Amino acid sequence: MNESKVSSPATQQLEKRTTWIVNILSIAIPLMVALLLGIRTKVDLGTWTKVLPHCIGAINTLTSICLVGGIIAQRLGKIGAHRVMMTSAFSLGGVFLVCYVTYHLSNESTRYGGEGIWRGVYYTVLISHILLSLVVLPFVLRAFLFAFTQQIARHRQVAKWAFPIWLYVSVTGVIAYLMISPYYTK
Repeated sequence: MNESKVSSPATQQLEKRTTWIVNILSIAIPLMVALLLGIRTKVDLGTWTKVLPHCIGAINTLTSICLVGGIIAQRLGKIGAHRVMMTSAFSLGGVFLVCYVTYHLSNESTRYGGEGIWRGVYYTVLISHILLSLVVLPFVLRAFLFAFTQQIARHRQVAKWAFPIWLYVSVTGVIAYLMISPYYTK
């Protein structure tokens, strides 16, 4: 694996282009989601979209498992297994985004119906989940880019920040889902 500090002009040009893509995605994805949540008129895509929150909960669960499996594999020196687990987690993130956008494009947001301390717990979990999902996105994209381009030293630098935040976001996604799932309409 190439960890050299000197890179060719072609590699530098590729890195500039991919950095631009990472930066654009880091801004465009949260903006798209924010705009989507603000749309008052929902698109009728059918009743099948009602199952998407359950799929999203499962995706967050699988992502958490892949992240933990990936770090265990990395610590055991099983880089191939680490790559598979982290690529799976990254891919699940893409599937999550498609499901999330589809659900919120076609359905009103569900209100949490709990009361008392549980209401505070739910909103603390949800708000930290949302805010940190915005923070972690550019880190995850960069970690994936550096791993893909075999810039392992840079990958490690970014991954040490990306991993714990990504795991937190993934696990709190599961917790938020479990807390709100009784309030989804059928």
